[in-house]
Amino acid sequence: MLIIPAIDLKDGHCVRLKQGIMDDATIFSEDPDKMAAHWLNQGARRLHLVDLNGAFAGKPQNKSSILKIIQTIDNKIPIQLGGGIRDLETIERYLDNGITYVIIGTAAIKIPGFLHDACNAFPGHIMVGLDAKDGKVAVDGWSKVTGHDVIDLAKKFEGYGVEAVIYTDIGRDGMLSGVNIKATVALARELTIPVIASGGITNLDDVSTLCEIEQEGIMGAITGRAIYEGSLDFKEAQILADKRAQ
Repeated sequence: MLIIPAIDLKDGHCVRLKQGIMDDATIFSEDPDKMAAHWLNQGARRLHLVDLNGAFAGKPQNKSSILKIIQTIDNKIPIQLGGGIRDLETIERYLDNGITYVIIGTAAIKIPGFLHDACNAFPGHIMVGLDAKDGKVAVDGWSKVTGHDVIDLAKKFEGYGVEAVIYTDIGRDGMLSGVNIKATVALARELTIPVIASGGITNLDDVSTLCEIEQEGIMGAITGRAIYEGSLDFKEAQILADKRAQ
């Protein structure tokens, strides 16, 4: 299982939010590219970037920081990126710049046909981000909860050809309250494509619990606040995940 460090970008800084609330941001680094280098040196095999301003604005807002991170990583590991991606031109530009996987969230629900078109145009490079509260998908930077059931949408998008589903439990994101194992497993069991868990990882016990359900189709787990505040040692977490897979 991949343990994937998150670098959430707000106003050019590396931050973490609590439950997606933009006004509740903690700045962990003024230099996101240096943070990317740190996680690479710690043994990260993938990075998860989110353009938080972009998610709310509906278009990229932290391009210079993203480009610096891409240059720093220099194709050593894959980078997956989400936030404010609403058209094919933006996807093409990011892929040309060196992003490996583009994550489509809000636009997958609000722009009919967009995700399907993206999967056709850029096969192997599109993931879908489904952020849910009580089983219902939220959009627009988590500010609006829709009536769409997360499992129903995931199955539909799987048919489009997405590479993976990134599933975030909004109620747990940034709260260090543990992963919603039940909901994550329920989703993974309905799909043949991998699920990447996100939201709530606190410590090595959470990593161990996730490893127990890896065979259900959980290929990775995104972690943010825990590795920045120190309740989880990233290097130890990946070592533990590797041992559990042997």
